[in-house]
Formats: sequence, C-alpha cells, structure tokens
Amino acid sequence: MAKELKLSKSDRISVWFRSFFLQGSWNYERMQNGGWAFAMIPAIKRLYTTKEERAAALERHLEFFNTHPYVASPVIGVTLALEEERANGAPIDDVTIQGVKIGMMGPLAGIGDPVFWFTVRPILGALGASLAMSGNVLGPIIFFFAWNIIRMAFMWYTQEFGFKAGSRISDDLTGGLLQDITKGASILGMFILGSLVNRWVSVRFAPVVSSVKLSPGAFIDWSKLPAGGQGIQQALLQQSSGMALTDTKVTTLQGNLDSLIPGLAGLLITLICMWLLKKKVSPIVIILGLFAIGIVAHLIGLM
Repeated sequence: MAKELKLSKSDRISVWFRSFFLQGSWNYERMQNGGWAFAMIPAIKRLYTTKEERAAALERHLEFFNTHPYVASPVIGVTLALEEERANGAPIDDVTIQGVKIGMMGPLAGIGDPVFWFTVRPILGALGASLAMSGNVLGPIIFFFAWNIIRMAFMWYTQEFGFKAGSRISDDLTGGLLQDITKGASILGMFILGSLVNRWVSVRFAPVVSSVKLSPGAFIDWSKLPAGGQGIQQALLQQSSGMALTDTKVTTLQGNLDSLIPGLAGLLITLICMWLLKKKVSPIVIILGLFAIGIVAHLIGLM
C-alpha cells in the first residue's frame, strides 16, 4: 500500500512566503496566474514526483486568477487541500480545482480593499504619522512593523483555515460545503461593496429648482455685524439659531434628491451598469457610454 502523501507545515510555510509575491508577474491576460503558480511550486514538488505530473499541475495553476493579494490566502489553503487529496487518488479533476478558485476569488476580492486599504492601513498610517509629526522616530517604525505583522499573520492563519476547510470540501464533491462557503463570502462581499457605492460613485446635479428671497430677520445681515472676532461670534450664534447665511434660499435638484435618499443617483447608475453587464454588454462600451453621458450632461448644465 502506497504511503499517503501529506503537505508538511514547512511546505505550507513555503507556500505562504511565496504568496507574498502573488502580483510579482501580474499581466493583463491572466493577471495573478504567474504569482499563483509560483506560490504553489513547493506543494507541487512535494505531492508529485514525475516531470509530467508536475508540468500538468503547473499548467493547471497558470489559469486566470485575480483577487485581493491578501485574501487569496484562504483560496490557496483550500487549493492545497484539494491538490493533496488528488495526489492521494481522490477523483478531483482540473475543472473542480479551477471552479473552487473562481468561486472563492470573486466574493473575497470585495472584502480585501475595504478591510486593508480603507480601514487597517489608514488607522496605522494615522497613528504613525501623528507620532512622526511630533518628532518621534517610532512613528514609521510602528507603522512598518504593525502593518506587516497584521498582514502576514492574516495570510498565514487564513491559509491554514482554508487548508483545513479544503479537506472537508474534498469529502463533499457534490459542492454542498463549497456552496455554503462561497455563498457566505458572496453575501459579505456584496454587503461591503454595496455600502461603499455612495463613497465611490459620485453624481452631482446642477439645476436650481427654486430661489426664494428671504424676509429681513431670516438671514444674517453682515453689514450690521461688528468688526473682528466679536462679529464672527455673533454670526455663529445667529447661524446656530437658524438664520440663513444669505438673503436668498436656493433649492437645488441635488438637495432634493439628498433629502429623499442620499446617493440615490449613484446607486441607480450602479444598478443600471450591473443590469447591462448581466445583458452581456461590454464593460468598455459601458465606460465609454458613461463618459459620453457625463460630457453631454455637463454641457447642457444638468451635472
């Protein structure tokens, strides 16, 4: 009876270290496939002995792959487990392995940017910058070490989590567990992306709906304010009491939309783009269309 092939902890550490260079050979055709295949080499060498098997495994992992470089780690872990099971004779083909990678990389991609680029890094950067501005040399040092410790620890533990979960996935090739994992990741990813639509998609309408002249006493009369700091103080007090800054109340289309649902126009544009993508409209066509609509709307004074 042949000895069961197992990936040792040192093998998984080698894969983890190589995954730091996931974008080292990024390309427009298959994006992170070169870095992915590079990361998988220690596992391939451990699990396969013949030149033909290793070549086939490398070719298998040179397919298209693209996600946030840090959240690729759980996908790597699951893939390692599937490769281990395959090397031991489990009926796992190339389509299954690629399907797992594609099924996980999309949902997870939407998590990496908000968590790392928009949360962890700005917080650590602000902490380091505040110390550096006060002349403390620990500012950049704390940022460098804290950031890399968090990044490396996250990548290692999520890779190990994926490796353990992958063993259960390989026992359920009908896809039940995989569907649960990808569904959960999809829900989380879509929730985060949905919450960021208002931040990333900005649409401002220019038309003025109405312009009403205010009666005396409803606005600040700047000519009657004393000079200097006392005048500024009185102006702030009058504004806090509800008085307008100018003698005219201007109501804009954008203001009405914001009072209804802030970011409504951006949300509608996002939903329309999603619908067009579902109808197989080319993303290039959508981008050019948005450019054209924006230019025309600006020329006619709509935006």
